[in-house]
Amino acid sequence: MDIHGFLTAHHLPSSYADTAQKWFTPLCERLIEHQKGAQKPFILGINGCQGSGKSTLTNFIETFLETEHDLRVVSLSIDDFYLDKASRNALAIKVHPLLRTRGVPGTHDIPLALETFAKLTNGEPTRLPRFDKASDNPFPVGNWPLISETPDVIILEGWCVGVPPQAKSALRTPVNALEENEDSLCTWRTFVNGELQGQYQTLFEKIDYSVMLAAPSFDCVYQWRLEQEHKLARATKNQADGIMSDEEVARFIQHYQRLTEHALATLPDKCNTVFYLDEQRTISQQDLK
Repeated sequence: MDIHGFLTAHHLPSSYADTAQKWFTPLCERLIEHQKGAQKPFILGINGCQGSGKSTLTNFIETFLETEHDLRVVSLSIDDFYLDKASRNALAIKVHPLLRTRGVPGTHDIPLALETFAKLTNGEPTRLPRFDKASDNPFPVGNWPLISETPDVIILEGWCVGVPPQAKSALRTPVNALEENEDSLCTWRTFVNGELQGQYQTLFEKIDYSVMLAAPSFDCVYQWRLEQEHKLARATKNQADGIMSDEEVARFIQHYQRLTEHALATLPDKCNTVFYLDEQRTISQQDLK
């Protein structure tokens, strides 16, 4: 694998090469051992909060498996399956206004995800859904990549991938101001938890091997998300459309606090490999099952 080319293509610092050599190349070799002899596509799930490095890790694994082991790899994000804006607006009217904001369980097209995985597993020609966050709608179906061959490995990454539902009793107490002020009757979080308990679990049960990038706490999510927004603002210079202020970022991430904290508390025991991150997103240790 051309690690320097990978760093350049993904605008990564040279230090990422050391991280990859120490942590991610051995992970890929473990995946190869698990994938050997599989009669169907081997499904890898990657969980991590916003800004933890899920997409970069996914890209590294895909590149490594393809270039070093000549495997066919398909990568999907849970974000690829967001409902369109009209569908979320309908949910906002019917169920709760907070469902206009994409991200939480209940705002994804899980039947489409299950159909996509079934087609890939059966070797059928498959369009891979892609979501345009700039327009807040899926790209036209004709623009979705077409996969004609059965993949050897399918990667599914996302902030809520693999997360189990909470006990109903845990929903009663708000975890932040958003829940206290905008979901005082517990309607939104009860709906989200109910959705997570359903077909999301059916999807997650398909995962053969699970990896988690575990943040030290939810507090880091705000700082990491701020970094992303400030970087985007610098890149767009005077074009400030769609750029969130620090206050808007603080409100936005509250949509994900409950399940992110739940994931940090419950998922490490369920995952095959856990990479524990420090506040600078450097891996401090790993846990292997």
